Amino acid sequence: MTNYQKYEKIIKSLECKPRLLLHSCCAPCSSACLERLVEHFRVDIFYYNPNITDSTEFFKRLAEQKRFCQETYNGSVNVIDIGHLKEEFLSIVVGLESLPERSTRCYECYKLRLLKTAEFAKNNGYDYFTTTLSISPHKNAEWINEIGEDIEKNLGVKFLNSDFKKENGYLRSIELSKEYGLYRQDYCGCSFSKK
Repeated sequence: MTNYQKYEKIIKSLECKPRLLLHSCCAPCSSACLERLVEHFRVDIFYYNPNITDSTEFFKRLAEQKRFCQETYNGSVNVIDIGHLKEEFLSIVVGLESLPERSTRCYECYKLRLLKTAEFAKNNGYDYFTTTLSISPHKNAEWINEIGEDIEKNLGVKFLNSDFKKENGYLRSIELSKEYGLYRQDYCGCSFSKK
């Protein structure tokens, strides 16, 4: 079963609007994801991106995330920011610095961000957690969903399996970015991808 079919099956099975914690890397990626999710879930954004090693870049993306949610959802989608914890990312990539994009380094980065999201979701009464990362054609949705499912088994908080790039999700994020004048970066955020 493909990731998108799993997503559709979960959505169709919902009887109420459960709480969902959506890890977001940036406003452009969250735009099309939120458009799909707010009809079915009570969504909050979890902005945890220690991979963004440049502080100016981190706070620029955070400000755009907050602006987008406020202008589009008028306060019904909260943005939760736990700070710029770049040391957490740097500590997990020791020895992986020279690897190319889409390598083990990226896998470890996905795992770090999804685990922190799931822990926050569990500790704060959310029913589900997921991430915007799968909307990017540069990210491995199979890895993301594998990690999310493993975390669900270990922590007991439900993971919303998804591949948000499907059904023109990535293209929709580009359209919404233009519509709202969102800042779109051209790299994931880590110093390795910037090279």
